[in-house]
Amino acid sequence: MSDSSDFRDTLEVFENPSPSRNFIIEHHCPEFTSVCPKTGQPDFGTIIFTYVPDGVCVELKSLKMYLQRFRSEGIFYEAVTNKIMDDFVAVVKPRRATIESRWTPRGGLSSNITVNYPDEG
Repeated sequence: MSDSSDFRDTLEVFENPSPSRNFIIEHHCPEFTSVCPKTGQPDFGTIIFTYVPDGVCVELKSLKMYLQRFRSEGIFYEAVTNKIMDDFVAVVKPRRATIESRWTPRGGLSSNITVNYPDEG
């Protein structure tokens, strides 16, 4: 797997237009793909970002380009969801965030992974 900082460098931000207000931004990315490290087969899912920005907001084209970097990465669902949160928090520094990955069923099973920031324990 690639170095996380390489992926983080793809993300860009812009100033929050209303930093004194707690408002929620939600982005749906329904065409996410990565690769199963066990089988080498593609995994298809939707990544949902829900966050309250602080000083900055994520720029959408950069978010799209960031997510596309996973297309050839062999990574488990749990690892990719946590990695996306780590990178998002490092660059965007939100007040709160939830990242959910919803995976297309395979072999009769579907999975959803949810990561919260700050960690709710």
